[in-house]
Amino acid sequence: MNETMRAVVARSYGSPAVLAVEDMPIPRPGPGQIQVRVEAAALNGSDLELLRGQMAEMAPLEFPHVPGMDFAGRVTEVGERVTRFAVGDAVFGTGFPRSTAPFATIFSSPISLTTGAMAEYAVLEADTPALAHRPPTVDAERAAALPISGLTALPLLREGQVQPGETVLVVGATGGVGSVVVPLLVAAKAHVIATAGADDEDHVRGLGAHEVIDYRTTDIVTEVARRYPDGVDAVVNIALAADRLIDVSRTVRRGGRVMNATYPAPEPGTYERDDLAMDTVHSAARPGDLDDLVARASDGALPGAVGRRYRLEDGPRAYREFVQEHTRGKLIVVMDTVSTA
Repeated sequence: MNETMRAVVARSYGSPAVLAVEDMPIPRPGPGQIQVRVEAAALNGSDLELLRGQMAEMAPLEFPHVPGMDFAGRVTEVGERVTRFAVGDAVFGTGFPRSTAPFATIFSSPISLTTGAMAEYAVLEADTPALAHRPPTVDAERAAALPISGLTALPLLREGQVQPGETVLVVGATGGVGSVVVPLLVAAKAHVIATAGADDEDHVRGLGAHEVIDYRTTDIVTEVARRYPDGVDAVVNIALAADRLIDVSRTVRRGGRVMNATYPAPEPGTYERDDLAMDTVHSAARPGDLDDLVARASDGALPGAVGRRYRLEDGPRAYREFVQEHTRGKLIVVMDTVSTA
């Protein structure tokens, strides 16, 4: 094995402009850890929040910093006491940067820490529900698109306890989380109304949405009230800020629910209604969650959510475009230099 690898690297806090591709030492696994040859990695908004220093007080980064949480690849080395994975295993999952370990203690289930997925090699803690085996029926790119999106979607649906026949408005259906939420709601036999621009209507209908509201040309609240005078059963919010979410909550029937995945969440007491249940959830992995997600991807219940693909050498450009351009599904960086954006 070469002693160095190529990686996307930041040497200071800032925008994606601080990112560059550099040679870095290949990380080696310690006890309880695995080393993975990364095949594909997905971009997440949290990568950029950390890079901007938005969590610096709670979770300061150590530089040089390699971004990237979601990945798929193959195990190339295992540390002592690792029994769950073996060299050659195809795996996928997610991990927080190692320097954020104190922040990670807020989560209810163990998470993995990583040296950064936007690199040819990464090291992660092995014994957490945030890592799983990848079946041969799901390629690395599709698997890399699943972890944080899927591990956000599943808690949203658990909190919402959606029942067959209920009508659910999904606000922000075109992104990575929406690309998992919509099919999961359809699988739960809910009637799904998705918000999306006109250019994305075919995409969200392909995910299973029964109705689409063009949020760019139509007021969501007015249009939902026109179609459903008594209100929808639930709203799943993946896009709106707290003040806008309060407005959209008016579309929910009495006794309905709002499931929110954006931060900051509305302050308690900001709703004018006392009949509305509102839960804000964060990404969290329970044992078996990733196995569930990849099984659904394997049998076609979760359509592919890969939007654009980039080579590792174009990783900084991928982050710039993630900020500057509209995103449909997940943006993926592949380590095979044959693949292009």
